[in-house]
Formats: sequence, structure tokens, C-alpha cells
Amino acid sequence: MKPETAAKKLGILLEAAPADFREGVVTRDELNALQADPPEWLQVLRREGPHPRGVVAAKLGVSNSGLARGGVTEPLTTAEIKDLLAAPPAWLVQERATQAGVRAEKRRVADRDAERAAKRTEAGGGGGGAGV
Repeated sequence: MKPETAAKKLGILLEAAPADFREGVVTRDELNALQADPPEWLQVLRREGPHPRGVVAAKLGVSNSGLARGGVTEPLTTAEIKDLLAAPPAWLVQERATQAGVRAEKRRVADRDAERAAKRTEAGGGGGGAGV
């Protein structure tokens, strides 16, 4: 697979990986080996960064769009993420609240759907058929 794909699967920023990783091809077996027993460079990269947008967003508790709205365009290190969490700017507080609202709405909809499914089961309706 391409190095970009492997980096995404490993949750690392490709540009921060060693040259031999960036310039080579990664087989499925090599990827599995990296995941099962990460070398030192991969452990350090995962621990200290810089991290790709998806990882930064997850660590900050916001969406990728929230990062963009907050003006975060560059990869961040773990130390930079910790600094933001220790003294969150207004945009981060707002985006975390927005994300919490989205998660609450998803839970509400899932609960509602589960309740509806339970009522259909109790009523004996299977959701179709001629009832023969």
C-alpha cells in the first residue's frame, strides 16, 4: 500500500515519519508488524506528535471542521495539544460544547430508535410481510 494509506492506518503524520517509510511501499504484513510491535520511531511519533488533523481533533474533543473554524491549520504536537487543553481559547470551548451537543443528539436518536424497535417487537410486528 502507499505510505499515505499506511500512515493513516497507523494514525501518524506521514511528513513526520522516517524517509524510508515515506518513500517505500508498505505491505499488509509490514503494516500488521508495525501495529503489533511498533518500532521506537513510531512509538515516539504517536506519543509526541506532530499529529494528523483527525488525531488532533479527537484529542481536543472537537470535529475536523471545528479545528478549521478555530484556525488550526497545521499539525500539533502532544505538548501543544496539552497547552490548549490547559488554557482553552474561546473557540475550543465553543467547539467542545458543539461536539457534546452532537453526541447527545446522536444518543437521543439511538435511544428513540431502540425504543421504537422494542415496541414493534412487543406488538408482534416484524416490519413487513403478509402476516400469513
